[in-house]
Amino acid sequence: MVQRQAEEMLRKIDRDCRTTSSYTGISAFAPEVMQAMAEVPREAFVPDELKPWAYENRPLPIGNGQTISQPYIVALMTDLLHPDKDDVVLEVGAGSGYQAAVLGRLVKKLYTLEIVPTLAKNAASLLEKLGYTNIEVSRGDATKGWPEHAPYDGIIVTAAAEQIPPALIEQLKPGGRLVIPIGAPHGPQDLLLVQKDAQGHLRRKNILPVAFVPFTSDEN
Repeated sequence: MVQRQAEEMLRKIDRDCRTTSSYTGISAFAPEVMQAMAEVPREAFVPDELKPWAYENRPLPIGNGQTISQPYIVALMTDLLHPDKDDVVLEVGAGSGYQAAVLGRLVKKLYTLEIVPTLAKNAASLLEKLGYTNIEVSRGDATKGWPEHAPYDGIIVTAAAEQIPPALIEQLKPGGRLVIPIGAPHGPQDLLLVQKDAQGHLRRKNILPVAFVPFTSDEN
């Protein structure tokens, strides 16, 4: 039953990828990204009462006003990051740990920040239970990034900010990629890809309209 649901989820991800290709320029996600999506048990990251809907291609609430992202969006953001097995990546917004679990299968090391203490604790516990040894979770204010482990080959943000926190730009390695939703809280938002070249110059590209929970910090 779960296997059939997971296979159907993958088919819908592939369908949405092709449907949105005029926005994204991507008609098929990298095979290794789809393999990671297939291997991560999404039902482990949703509340018990929502497990029957775990493999639906839509976001689901996880408590504390937060959500687990739509599988298609997780795959898209992962693909945009161009993850490599030698990469060190920063995630902003661990949430349930689902996006971290997908990325953790594709990179050397993942550091992930979560501002909600309960979510940070639960994500760390679950990822450890699932056998991840290359993911470190911390409760922290993501506007400051995680400078101790910078610079990062990639940075992924799973909440919508009105502007990119300067610390994240500073902590992105030359040649690195930053994927972040930008827009007003509960208003129009766009998924943005930022690439930093060898000289530190930035190139920005709007990917497609999205809807994310708002980015929060210790100051709001």
